[in-house]
Amino acid sequence: MSAAMQGRTGLWRRAPVTVIVVALILAAIAVVALLAPWISPADPARQTLIARLRPPGHTTSTMTYWLGTDELGRDLLSRIVWGARASLLVALLSVTVSLTVGTLLGMLAAWKRGWVEIAIMRFVDIMLSIPAILLAVLTVAVLGPGFGKLILVLGLTRWPRYTRVAYAQTLQVASLPYIKAAELGGAGTLRILFRHVLPNIAGPLTVVATAEFGLMILFEAGLSFLGLGIQPPQPSWGSIMSAGRQYVERAWWITLFPGACLFLLVLSVNVLGDWLRDRLDPRSRTR
Repeated sequence: MSAAMQGRTGLWRRAPVTVIVVALILAAIAVVALLAPWISPADPARQTLIARLRPPGHTTSTMTYWLGTDELGRDLLSRIVWGARASLLVALLSVTVSLTVGTLLGMLAAWKRGWVEIAIMRFVDIMLSIPAILLAVLTVAVLGPGFGKLILVLGLTRWPRYTRVAYAQTLQVASLPYIKAAELGGAGTLRILFRHVLPNIAGPLTVVATAEFGLMILFEAGLSFLGLGIQPPQPSWGSIMSAGRQYVERAWWITLFPGACLFLLVLSVNVLGDWLRDRLDPRSRTR
């Protein structure tokens, strides 16, 4: 076994029970989302008006609605399973977009310095002065809802955090002797940044990405709740809860179950992110 694999194995062996539990929860949700077309009990868009607003456990001659049905008689369990797929996919792709854009701009600002640094970092200050959720709502309202637009909007409203981290870390790494040696050896800028700088700043960026992942899930659910995110008939936890709020007194399960799934997913991501921050940030380990 290689030293890297041994290090990763030892890292998980030293993990608290809570971290192991939330990691298993995240793995289970990811597997459910990945296998949604095969494990979903029914078509999430199939309407059965005669079975609308049925409570959990309701059984008909054709199937059992384990989590009940919604206002159109759709199987709630199937919609939650497919909603997990939408939430994780949107969060993953939007974090990838913001991580890529923010890291590239941060490394560029730290490496080029001068007017490039001033222009990028002042734009970062402007972006950080605007509440991200407000900017996302305004942008989606202008561009219109849609899966691709949602990913683009969420990704391009959260890149400044990565830019600041990448900028500060690149400034530290750029002054190290082996970077100067690579420059003297004739290595190009791209080779130095991606071969020598990026691997050494990946730890702090991973911590930020983990925290942002949970936030992107909440942003997607919030926008879908307002009707600006995932559009019908594709299910989303936010849109399911939005539709269920009209029936909360007589059909509480429509809002309770997707809300509980959202709470559990975001809590698990945040707990795992806090633990990764403590493991990957040397300053946290010395406190």
